[in-house]
Amino acid sequence: AMNPCRCGNAFEPGYACKRGRIDRCTGDYQARISGPLMDRIDLRIEVPAVTAADLILPPPAEGSAEVAARVAAARDIQLARYADAGLPNVRTNAEAPASVLEEIAKPDAQGAKLLRDAAETMRLSARGYHRVLRVARTLADLDNADKIGRLHLAEALSYRALAEDVRQMA
Repeated sequence: AMNPCRCGNAFEPGYACKRGRIDRCTGDYQARISGPLMDRIDLRIEVPAVTAADLILPPPAEGSAEVAARVAAARDIQLARYADAGLPNVRTNAEAPASVLEEIAKPDAQGAKLLRDAAETMRLSARGYHRVLRVARTLADLDNADKIGRLHLAEALSYRALAEDVRQMA
């Protein structure tokens, strides 16, 4: 976790940064993290501050218990997958060797095209490419899907896109 800028108020409504344009301030601050380090972070999302209006909204349709059950089921799928592949020490997609990952995270045709295009556009490194596959495989496991689809890859890629956008602003 990190703040969007030095003071942490960059995207607060009505806030005017003393250091200049918000996009420049956030870009400069976030560019302090090296590319190779950012390449190792799989999920990069912006979490806005919670407002009073957010607190009075009805609860989400899926509660914590339901989410926990889906995560436990996905982890069981992963544990069984790697045990069947003769890798009893590998429990999750995050721990899978790249050579095994290439086989178990093979996307469908539409997903493969999206990944190919995104790898070129986003200039994904080999590490970044494999990290996107790991996240997409996990998203497919959460959906209890055998094959990684375009939707899973699009979501996995969206978790990397935020940091790439900030880096280009700097």
